[in-house]
Amino acid sequence: MDQADPPIEHNVPAHRFEVRFPERIAMLKYHYDTLGRLNLDHTEVPPARRHHGVAARLAKTALDFAKSQNLTVVPVCPYVIAYLKEHPELAPLVARGQVS
Repeated sequence: MDQADPPIEHNVPAHRFEVRFPERIAMLKYHYDTLGRLNLDHTEVPPARRHHGVAARLAKTALDFAKSQNLTVVPVCPYVIAYLKEHPELAPLVARGQVS
């Protein structure tokens, strides 16, 4: 994380992890399903902030949250799916049959 990177906040009422930038908010939206699993739905990063690790920070924060809360994760967002494939050590968090 760069010294200038703003912190990631967990916006519980909005169901998202977010980073506030002057131009826009980057976010990873989620919801809980009927089984109480954390569904990671969608990641948005402002164009000027893409390819600077913002989405990876959001994904890591959401997955760290899931681990700390003992939640099972259902990755829906293509970015989160790709992130999980790059981090096989996180596989125990993922609902069975969700990521290969």
